Amino acid sequence: MARKQALSVTDAAAERIQALLAKRGKPSVGVRIGVRSRGCSGLSYTLEYADEKGKFDEVVEDKGVTVLVDPKAIMFILGTEMDYVEEQLQSGFTFRNPNEKGRCGCGESFHV
Repeated sequence: MARKQALSVTDAAAERIQALLAKRGKPSVGVRIGVRSRGCSGLSYTLEYADEKGKFDEVVEDKGVTVLVDPKAIMFILGTEMDYVEEQLQSGFTFRNPNEKGRCGCGESFHV
């Protein structure tokens, strides 16, 4: 039985990741997602270019992109859907995380 991936990527997020990697100008394995302590609710998502796979990174390959999940973040983001949203006044990656118990009022952080 195949193991379920830790994270899923929407079409919009995959397209944006591909565009960012193409504009970067140097080879990348993909992007790495993690979490860090921040904000009023405790945790926030981090996203950075990944030049190489870390020894314990979880590898998610979805819709033609590679997302590496930091091993310290895996328990916080299992089952999360990564999306990219463009609105009139802002655009960016969003995360629909079934593990979240709440978010701060400004939307910068969450807790599980």
